[in-house]
Amino acid sequence: MSVVVIGLSHRSAPVELRERFAFTCEKIPAALAALRASGLASECTILSTCNRVEIYAVTSLAADAAFAELKKFLIAHHAYDGALGDEIYSFAEPHSLHHLFKVASGLDSMVIGETEIFGQLKSAYEVALAHQHTGARLNKAFQRAFNVAKHLRTATNIQRGSVSVMSAAVELAEKIFTALSEHEVLVIGAGETSEKTARALQSRGVKKITVTNRSPERAAALATELGARTVPFENWPDEFERIDIAISSTAAPQHILNRATLEPLMKRRKHRPLLLIDIAVPRDIDPAVSELDNVYLYNVDDLQSIADDYLNLRKEEVARCEKIISEKVSALLAANKFSANAAHTKD
Repeated sequence: MSVVVIGLSHRSAPVELRERFAFTCEKIPAALAALRASGLASECTILSTCNRVEIYAVTSLAADAAFAELKKFLIAHHAYDGALGDEIYSFAEPHSLHHLFKVASGLDSMVIGETEIFGQLKSAYEVALAHQHTGARLNKAFQRAFNVAKHLRTATNIQRGSVSVMSAAVELAEKIFTALSEHEVLVIGAGETSEKTARALQSRGVKKITVTNRSPERAAALATELGARTVPFENWPDEFERIDIAISSTAAPQHILNRATLEPLMKRRKHRPLLLIDIAVPRDIDPAVSELDNVYLYNVDDLQSIADDYLNLRKEEVARCEKIISEKVSALLAANKFSANAAHTKD
């Protein structure tokens, strides 16, 4: 039995493809159950974020067979009828564990060293654990990955500079509107990503924030924390006459803003420049809106250029982190081998 991983990420596939394979939170438990029921995995965890979709599985199949079957599972589960080549990647031990540790530590992220992925990975693991889809191998691997990530956070300078997609989005806003304090912001979606983005905006001087969400209670709770105002979700397009920046991160299955809706709104706001940052996957905003004059649309992949600036500052720290991860993976594999030999001797 060994740990394997298969997936797509911002490094291998554009957002147009990643959004086709995204799992909603509500559907992950059923997908895990189906994966185990198929006999492909005795343990499994699914990680689905704006930048990656990955399946971690413990399997008795040979690596090539496991990769082929897991790929079929992904394609069938999402009813995908296109071709997949290098966009999908796969790793067997020890590379699967090395990849897991890198993901947990933010070394495989769009913004190197960001900490958002740590919480997302932990949540994904806890869902699998709560539904009894993990066992000794994945429990040990994920717990060790979390410990390594915490160690790197304190023992290295990997977090120096901008360390999250949210802060990168705010820096993008500052490049277009130099004085953020003079501009109003609409935050569409009241989840964790939206909250962190709003806080990052406030830290850069934004004074006026409006929050909207399908759940009025969640919108009100976030607005209270931020000292912001709320508007009903069905009325948020009316805000476009006054705002300059909109950051959208909902769990909508299709676009919530398209060109037909935005075009008359731009006329009402007299075509003042409008920055749209779409950090949702699947995307909230139809790419066609960028064809409108004075509309600047950026999605999660567009944040890569900002992330690259910080990668150059962190290359030394990345090398240190890679060395530590390799040592930790070797130690985990040695411990697993010892445990297996001890169990065999006892039998």
